[in-house]
Amino acid sequence: MLAQKIARSLAARSASSPWMRYLNSSCSNGDKLARSFSAKSNNWIRDCSLDTRIVHGGVCPDEKTGAILTPVYMSTTFVQESVDKYLEKGFSYSRTNNPTVKMLEEKVAKIENGYDSICVSTGMAATASCINAFMKAGDHCVITNCSYGGTNRICREQFVPLGMSFSFVDFTDPKTVEESIQPNTKLIFSESPTNPTLTLADLDAISEIAQRHGILHVCDSTFATPYVCRPLDHGCDLTIQSLTKYYDGLNIGTGGALIAKTPELYERIKLVQNMHGNIMSPMTAFLMLQTMKTMGLRIKQQSNSAMQIATFLESHPKVSKVVYPGLESHPQKELADRQHRDGLHGGMLWFDVKGDPIKLMDSIKRPWTLCENLGATESIITACAVMTHANMIREDRLKVGITDGFIRISVGIEDPADLIRGLDDALNQL
Repeated sequence: MLAQKIARSLAARSASSPWMRYLNSSCSNGDKLARSFSAKSNNWIRDCSLDTRIVHGGVCPDEKTGAILTPVYMSTTFVQESVDKYLEKGFSYSRTNNPTVKMLEEKVAKIENGYDSICVSTGMAATASCINAFMKAGDHCVITNCSYGGTNRICREQFVPLGMSFSFVDFTDPKTVEESIQPNTKLIFSESPTNPTLTLADLDAISEIAQRHGILHVCDSTFATPYVCRPLDHGCDLTIQSLTKYYDGLNIGTGGALIAKTPELYERIKLVQNMHGNIMSPMTAFLMLQTMKTMGLRIKQQSNSAMQIATFLESHPKVSKVVYPGLESHPQKELADRQHRDGLHGGMLWFDVKGDPIKLMDSIKRPWTLCENLGATESIITACAVMTHANMIREDRLKVGITDGFIRISVGIEDPADLIRGLDDALNQL
């Protein structure tokens, strides 16, 4: 398989070193321990729906106490019974593996239909880990021209000076992606839906292109979540999630995940996680193991409310444009219906305001919240040009459609009637 070939090539130079033998032993034993926990109590879950698997998948009651929640293992190191039994229990040092974090990694992988995952400190840490794992100086990446601002910035400001190159292109047309491939292209980096313009990438078509050219395909699916779209089901090799957003959903913790489709890809990203030392803290992992259980309930409410709000905004005289994948007016509505699961299109939308966007931000009242984040139970409104995407070069920002009046909305779980009333009051003041 392509992914196996690439991963073996990357690991070939160091696979036989003592360090790699230690790491592989530590990782595999830790993974074996976590899976043994799952196997003891989770066989019944294989035939259950996503809603049930997100509550019970990958975890089981504590063996010693019967506690229904996975314990928080706030321990840097783990005592070994003897040299001969080193790593017999699966854990040695929490930079490599921690029991609480491992449970979250196993659970995320199950939800995303991957082999396994790494959970790190933030979504950006997951993005950086991916590029560091599969690219080096002299390599090239084809990446969407409208990505999360932090992704755009790290490519330009960190990886380009290190000798990597990036082609930022329009991913709405798979032909453009293929035409941008170079002899040294090692990675195709999708984001669907994109942050913040909500354009979609045809993941099946782009994955087919990637496989034909022997290139890995990664997709940042933070806006979609596994409830709306699972990129690995559409041929992608890796999925990025900012767990800070919908997985957490309560504005409590920051985290990121990189999910691998195969054991070989997982071994590579696990090595990078260990080298970078960016593993998630056990306390954050414990909290996300709890908050993610309600993701399905939240996504359904947020999707339904977003559709109502988008419909309202389309008819408002102070709004010139509204974009939401569930609207008939969305230019990729057919792809949205085909690629998104169960008629859900997420809780994100945007509109272009006629008038001063700063005044709108300053005048909007609760339940709306003016801040930078998304995917939470609270509804959040953001002026992207001066907030989340202020680091983008203005010319590049305008080129991808992020105008000065571009307003991004993250719909929470409040009553949509209250949210619509708040928007209407603020818009009428312009």
